[in-house]
Amino acid sequence: MAKLELKVTKRDVLGKKVRFLRREGVTPVHLFGHGIESETLQCNTVELQKTMSQAGKTRLIELKIGKAKEPRSVMVREIQKDPLKGGLLHVDLYQVRMTEKMKVEVPVLLVGEAPALKLKEKMLERDVSSLNIECLPAEVPDRIEVDLSALIDSEHPIRVKDLKLPAGITILDDPEVTLARIVTRRIEEEVVVAKPAAEVTAEAAAEAGEGEAKKEKEEEKK
Repeated sequence: MAKLELKVTKRDVLGKKVRFLRREGVTPVHLFGHGIESETLQCNTVELQKTMSQAGKTRLIELKIGKAKEPRSVMVREIQKDPLKGGLLHVDLYQVRMTEKMKVEVPVLLVGEAPALKLKEKMLERDVSSLNIECLPAEVPDRIEVDLSALIDSEHPIRVKDLKLPAGITILDDPEVTLARIVTRRIEEEVVVAKPAAEVTAEAAAEAGEGEAKKEKEEEKK
């Protein structure tokens, strides 16, 4: 997989004045990490969005700051967007240590076909969309795949403890948490409520009366 690179520069504009940067197509960036001094940076918004779309929050990015010779290994930690317009407001980048394990949230992807779904009354239900793991930065997977072919019936759900990940990756979530399972569809049946005998007799009498009245009107026309 090709390395992702991102160029940024030092930022002197702070506080509310950063809105002027955004108008010029520049996004404020904050770099922090364990054992380093945080830095205020800025980046071309288009380039930043392109890189983030490829990296998500799991891929390493080689961050080049100004004219510095050595790039920094970072990950996207937090993205702030305008709640009304959806525009990019601010991005936090976390500088990692390649020899130090880190905790990260990774999305779960369901793959394959569940044999139990061949029955129309059965349906697939998923309980979680991501898992928390711990591993070295270079070993962080972009996703965790869950093979649905193991779902042969509703009695055997797939749980966290059933996953087999490469050595070095530890799942921090409860081993008993269900990832996917088969359930039976709820079929709503139309319930016919029987009417009381007295009510039925009254309706029948009313219908009979309407019939007699109609017959009299027809005879009057003759």
